Formats: sequence, C-alpha cells, structure tokens
Amino acid sequence: MKRYHLLFIFTAAAVIVLDQASKFIISGLLENNGVVTVIEGFLNLVHVRNRGMAFGLMNRPDPGIAPYLLMAVTIIAVVLILIWSFRLRLEDRRLLFGLSLILGGAVGNLIDRIRLREVIDFLDVYIGAYHWPAFNVADSAITVGTCWIAVCILFLNKKENTL
Repeated sequence: MKRYHLLFIFTAAAVIVLDQASKFIISGLLENNGVVTVIEGFLNLVHVRNRGMAFGLMNRPDPGIAPYLLMAVTIIAVVLILIWSFRLRLEDRRLLFGLSLILGGAVGNLIDRIRLREVIDFLDVYIGAYHWPAFNVADSAITVGTCWIAVCILFLNKKENTL
C-alpha cells in the first residue's frame, strides 16, 4: 500500500474518532434538546437527534424506512469512495484528502444510524434569530471534503486532475 493511501485511511479514521468522541462528550454533557451558549449571538452547543438527513430533511417522529434507506445509500457511497480512492492515478492523488474527509464523515454518521437509528448533531451556528441547521463533525468533514474535491476539479490544472 502506498504512503498516500495510508494517509487517506489515517485521515478518514481520525475524522471517525473525532466525530464519535465529540458526540459521546455532548451526549454526556447535555440532555437531549439541551443547549449551552458558547458565543452569544453566534454559537451554541446543543444535543439534538436527527432521524433524517442533511438539514433535517426526512426528520420525522416516525421515519418509517428512511433510516434503513439512508444506511443503504451511505454504505453504497462508502464502497464507491473506496473504489474511487484506490483507482486514482498518481497525478490525481490530491483528491484523496477530500475523499478521506467524506469517507470519515459518512462512516461517522453511519455508526450513529446503525447504533441509534438517528444522528447526533450538536453545533448550532446562528446570527440573531437566523439559525443554520445543527450539524456535527462528520457533516463538517463531508462539506469540507466536497469543497476540496470541487476546487481540485474546477480550478486546479485540468491535466493533473482528470477523472
């Protein structure tokens, strides 16, 4: 296995550990729906459960088959990310960082879905009365990873990043 693949696996594992540790800490510090203000008018730590997906889509009291559907889609995504990452050409390896963040975030949220049938979110960013939907470390890693890949594909040398 090449050094950059080891870095890919280490980065994904670090995201998973950080995500799960932060969720464990929040679950121990705050009751469900608890809130602690960190920066008045900007950031709260909260303990909310999301049975749906990003931004609370499909988050209902009786989610039906949604958790199982989301688990299946996540598992398929994880497999595709692993296949993509190990088939990248040497000149495309800068994409591995983004893929590792996405992989770690997907697995972090998948662990919650398997264990709890919902995902723990705890970061509440807001300005005044305008709140961004609560999110977690896994969600952040997925977002940063996606942006990284987009920048690599759209703005860096096309010849070096051909998919």
